[in-house]
Amino acid sequence: MSFPLAPGPEGLRSQLFHIIFESDTPGAKAFDLALIIAILTSVSLIILGSVESIAQPYGELFLYIEWTITVLFSIELLVRLYCLDRPLSYLKSFYGVVDMIAILPAWLVLLVPGAHGLVIVRLLRVLRIFRILRMMEFVGEGHMLLEALKRSSRQILLFFSSILMVVTLFAALMYTIESEEAGFTSIPISIYWAIVSMTTVGYGDIVPVTPLGKSITVILMLLGYSVIAVPTGVFSAQVLRSIREDRYSDEACPGCGYDRHEKDARYCLRCGTWLDEFSDDPREEKRKEAQEKEDEKEKKRDEQRREDDS
Repeated sequence: MSFPLAPGPEGLRSQLFHIIFESDTPGAKAFDLALIIAILTSVSLIILGSVESIAQPYGELFLYIEWTITVLFSIELLVRLYCLDRPLSYLKSFYGVVDMIAILPAWLVLLVPGAHGLVIVRLLRVLRIFRILRMMEFVGEGHMLLEALKRSSRQILLFFSSILMVVTLFAALMYTIESEEAGFTSIPISIYWAIVSMTTVGYGDIVPVTPLGKSITVILMLLGYSVIAVPTGVFSAQVLRSIREDRYSDEACPGCGYDRHEKDARYCLRCGTWLDEFSDDPREEKRKEAQEKEDEKEKKRDEQRREDDS
């Protein structure tokens, strides 16, 4: 979200804001659940409606349900805009555009002749689930994965650049070795074949026919299986690093210098030193209290001795 969401004035608009844009109350959770069900139902109807054997007997029912959901989505968008302090800014945001795309194709079919092809765009309604779940904005795991992707981006980019060079090399070899009758009519077509062969087992539309070409294909396929582990390993290493950084603090112990403590740790794992420099060690406070009580008792005993001697 490019701008902070803010509710309208106190009252109905503020109450609606907490139900629609938040998820920490029973009403907000019920609203999110109902919205998820409506989104999945709409997407399912679009998918099932593309199957001729299902669309024939149930097409009219699907149409009624779909228009009911479209009307509800339209009302929901109007309510969203009503409860916001800056509704126009929301419409310009990513989720605002997704909300508009979710309903506009259906209304355009009624208003614009020949707009039936836009109906398939309604499948983008499933993107609204990401806003409801707040996966990338509010879930800590989402931040961790994004951070891991950012850290490993240079290594992954270097890896894909190397793969591109390997693919181009194999494509040039196959273009030189194989004939045009086998499908290798140009180096770009050969690059397409090399990518398909490396990432899958080929589509069969372009197949080498010479023994040398088949041998190169086997090498390329085996290479494809082996390189899968490289980006996975790089990304996994960064995820583990993010987990460690999220779990452990980088503050060193003032007593022994050990720096592998968990963030909620209060005492050093090695020497037992109090780690929070901005507060007093509760053990010291207890020791002081115990010492003060002992001093008080000793003072009373001294007074008692003096009274007995006198």
